[in-house]
Amino acid sequence: MLMKGKKGLIVGVANKMSIAYGIAEQLKNAGAQLAFTYLNDAIKKRVEPIATELGSDKVYELDVNNPSHLDALAPRLEKDFGKIDFVLHAVAFAPKEALENDFLSTSKEAFDIALGTSVYSLVSLTRAVLPVLKGGASILTLSYLGGPKFVPHYNVMGVAKAALESSVRYLAHDLGSKNIRVNAISAGPIKTLAASGIGDFKMILRYNEVNAPLKRNVSIEDVGKSGLYLLSDLSSAVTGEIHYVDCGYNIMGMADIAKDKGGNTILAWDEQK
Repeated sequence: MLMKGKKGLIVGVANKMSIAYGIAEQLKNAGAQLAFTYLNDAIKKRVEPIATELGSDKVYELDVNNPSHLDALAPRLEKDFGKIDFVLHAVAFAPKEALENDFLSTSKEAFDIALGTSVYSLVSLTRAVLPVLKGGASILTLSYLGGPKFVPHYNVMGVAKAALESSVRYLAHDLGSKNIRVNAISAGPIKTLAASGIGDFKMILRYNEVNAPLKRNVSIEDVGKSGLYLLSDLSSAVTGEIHYVDCGYNIMGMADIAKDKGGNTILAWDEQK
């Protein structure tokens, strides 16, 4: 099995609809042993059954904005689990109001929360777990097209994802000499708990489906398979990359075109909506 004998930490799984769950499931099926974290007691009630389902009894409290939680993480992991081979960082948050109005209206408080929780947490988490990472380890985080390009309603989270992708490159450089890799998956839109706060999300899903070359949206299983690749030794020479898993939508320079029943050229979106 691809991940037999490998151990890793999953940070940010919310429920069985989340991308982190899709990746964790693929890792488990490939033979990996997993540990999980939860933000608070409410999330703990969701994470513990998932951990049990995926064969793990190692579940740790971790608020990435709490320095004491970060300081305690590596010693607890090493005591209970030993050294680890991979880390999945699936943490992002912005206040709902920052995703509803225009970007110009973003408050400093919302900006700081979004960048701190969604971006700096990758840096602080990486630093926290570094003492228990094996040589050859892989770190993976999750991004979205709204970072390098404008996406309606994504607002401050788009700025956060742009900073996250840049952080991936800088961390990849810093950790390369330790033979530790850092990459990101930029997944297409998926119906997750995190996505529920984005305005007009159903329209975004439909638009992506119509215009992506594969003419469908991605699933957590699709992303999970790519996550397995990037967290395994199959990607041993890959680092600092933003790997798109979006049915090809990111290659499109404009909306797709089609023919109506009269043979006239129209936007594919107009034909489908």
